[in-house]
Amino acid sequence: MKRSKGVRRFKVSADGKGLVSHAGTALLRELASETGLVAGWTAALSDAYRLPPTHAPGQVLVDLAVTIADGGDALRHLRTLRDQAKLFGPVASDPTAWRVVDKVDAARLDLLRAARAQARERAWAAGAGPDLAQVLRLCFDSSLLTAHSEKENAAPTWKKGFGFHPLLCYLDRPDTSGGEALAGILRPGNAGSNTAADHVAVLDLAIAALPPQARPRPGDAHGPRLLASADSAGATHVFAAALRDRGIGFSLGFSVDENVQQAILTVPEAAWAPAYNADGQPRRGAWVAEITDLLNLSTWPEGSRLIVRRERPHPGAQLTFTDIDGHRFTAFLTDTPHGQLADLEQRHRGHARVEDRIRCGKDTGIRNLPCHAFAANACWLELALTAADLLCWTQALCFTGTLARTEPATFRYQILHVAALLVRTARGRHLRLDIDWPWARELATAFGRLRAAPWPAT
Repeated sequence: MKRSKGVRRFKVSADGKGLVSHAGTALLRELASETGLVAGWTAALSDAYRLPPTHAPGQVLVDLAVTIADGGDALRHLRTLRDQAKLFGPVASDPTAWRVVDKVDAARLDLLRAARAQARERAWAAGAGPDLAQVLRLCFDSSLLTAHSEKENAAPTWKKGFGFHPLLCYLDRPDTSGGEALAGILRPGNAGSNTAADHVAVLDLAIAALPPQARPRPGDAHGPRLLASADSAGATHVFAAALRDRGIGFSLGFSVDENVQQAILTVPEAAWAPAYNADGQPRRGAWVAEITDLLNLSTWPEGSRLIVRRERPHPGAQLTFTDIDGHRFTAFLTDTPHGQLADLEQRHRGHARVEDRIRCGKDTGIRNLPCHAFAANACWLELALTAADLLCWTQALCFTGTLARTEPATFRYQILHVAALLVRTARGRHLRLDIDWPWARELATAFGRLRAAPWPAT
């Protein structure tokens, strides 16, 4: 038997000079500085120090957020930046970073949120924002996070696990992969999925996180149009009333209980209209109908409409007790007064994109809450949401095509983790990317776009 040739070997030595890795991560760090996030977070924590600190607390927190965006899921991963002082300069030690995080109590967390809102306003003004002429969609959803050790306020979950149950709100942006993480609150694992007070609290945080020009203006027909979407956990009278009071439309999943089932059975066959696929074409085996007049919706905001969808389950699917006559039914409540039923139902199904946002969020720091104290983990959640924002703004402002929509893990491989040669010259430093790297030109162009963006004057 002829032996195949082995892998071609090469000489290895540890004598390279000026080489750096994770060069693309410097783009996120520079963006955070341009948005004013570093200065804003430093000001938010300024009262926690008697003497000027060696490391600005805002820079420490931004470095943690950048580390999370770069794939870190523990505070010790800050060494990814610290070990490359040639590229990132002096970076705080782990104990220093722990002390900064420990200073973030509930009051200072609100200040961090306010500073992030100001950074969002600057980023949008520079060109990283969505089209304000379109409907802005606020997507609410919760997720379970497992705690693998004893942590403050960790509790059993409804899925027989143990950990936390944060409630999140994302600004749906199909032009990017992760969307913008507007707001989130950390809750114990036994927190209810449909707790109306928590939904209202996150709603107010999400509104405050929007730039002034994007916030709802009740009664102003020419103001921005906002739509809140949630699954059936958000379909509570209190949350729907809060949305109406704040001038935000809603599209909320609705539980198919016995009353809804009975109403569905009375819908004549001629009243069912074909449902649409994502491309707007009729979907075979799926129909929609409105049953608003067949139920008492007087306790919901005026103008509420209940729309149901029926569909033949795919072969082999198990039917449930809510399925009727061999069809699977779903329902949603909306206050949109016009539009075809199929269009409204297709719009509501778009809420499913929030699952992708949360999945990307778990890939960007949310999956693991590394601290014991609840306040410190709440700070970590805010840093993880900031990391999602930095990725979103970077993609929207600095990239086009596929790189503007690629998910975080792929974006890290293609852009953030690229190696380069850092050369010092008489005029400064020169970061030379590998010419053979497939996305080197795009990364170099991204730095140029970031520095040429029309940043508002401070």
